[in-house]
Amino acid sequence: MLNAIWIGFFLTAFIAALFQFFNGQQDIFAVLIKAGLDNAKTAFEISLGLTGVMCLWLGIMRIGEKAGFLDVLARWLAPLFSRIFPDVPTGHPALASITMNMAANMLGLDNAATPIGIKAMQELQELNPNKDTASNAQIMFLVINASSVTLLPVTILTYRAQMGAADPADVFVPILMATFCSTLAGFLFVAIAQRIRLDGVLLAWIGGLTLAVGGMAGWFLHLPAQELAVRSSLVGNLLLIGVMATFLFGAVVKGVNAYEAFVEGAKDGFQTAVTIIPYLVAMLVAIGMLRASGALDVCMNGVRGLVTAMGCDPAWVNGLPTMLMKPLSGSGARAMMVETMKTFGPDSFAGHLAAIVQGSTETTFYVLAVYFGAVGIKNIRYAVAGGLVADLAGMIAAVLSAYLFFGRPF
Repeated sequence: MLNAIWIGFFLTAFIAALFQFFNGQQDIFAVLIKAGLDNAKTAFEISLGLTGVMCLWLGIMRIGEKAGFLDVLARWLAPLFSRIFPDVPTGHPALASITMNMAANMLGLDNAATPIGIKAMQELQELNPNKDTASNAQIMFLVINASSVTLLPVTILTYRAQMGAADPADVFVPILMATFCSTLAGFLFVAIAQRIRLDGVLLAWIGGLTLAVGGMAGWFLHLPAQELAVRSSLVGNLLLIGVMATFLFGAVVKGVNAYEAFVEGAKDGFQTAVTIIPYLVAMLVAIGMLRASGALDVCMNGVRGLVTAMGCDPAWVNGLPTMLMKPLSGSGARAMMVETMKTFGPDSFAGHLAAIVQGSTETTFYVLAVYFGAVGIKNIRYAVAGGLVADLAGMIAAVLSAYLFFGRPF
């Protein structure tokens, strides 16, 4: 999928450049090459600049993991997951793996979440009577993963910091609202399809989380427009520093060598920053050439004109490339987000929106390919539909929260 998208970007840019050339723009090919080279340099500089911040946060997260916060969160989630996976027997190893995977995702421990998630899918496959067809439990697990349940969007805040955002954490609360909406929509879709009974515990979870996020949104909605981003930044930064202090305090209580744990996690941060260089270079070069050819602007202007004709505000259209890429490719969506922030500025409405979209959902088709591919599932039933419902809800929530916090035209 990503290969076809990448090649398509280049070929579209070439065809658009030919059209520009025959319409009198003799330097269009030089413009394309310059855009590609400039974006390759930008991608390398961004990746290199990410190293320090990635080392910091992955080091902090490793302290939390060593201090036992992953286990605490897993035990806290266990009653919920025993109800939304009714086909999994109580005490089955799959439930433990599922809760550990979700706990790792919530804390932003992607490196730990993926292998644990694959293990969970393999354990669910043991219970699956039709080995080539996705079971109810496997679909629920995949859709929740695809809808994104990350509570600490460290990677997005890191990119915003590297791109020069005045306050990288000002998107923290909007991302939290958007990812909650996507997860709730995906869960309800699958719950209805599987006729899961909403007992008191499940209703308490859903109601409690909805009230918490809805109450937060209502509180922010009544603030003066000029205070929204400031208060979001305050809450986001307070929560982040609170997490750091809590992890360190837990390490002291548990007798964990926090310094060694930090260094261990920081090494992973360095490796992660280096690993993304070729992916970011590949996508940013293709996107840069696509924009330089005029093809991307033509598409965006067409959508913008349609939205305007419908009487709606078109400011959100500049976040559309990230929205369209997100279900297909994590690296592609990340590159779209970076390119949007580079073009419009990290503190522009488009820059804020792209960051919120990036944090609102996971990459549906990538998650599907990795998790179902690991156990040989061929008949995925309604898994894609559930993931795309979550994606759509997350994107709508991302647009609304961006307008609420960074540009209220209504």
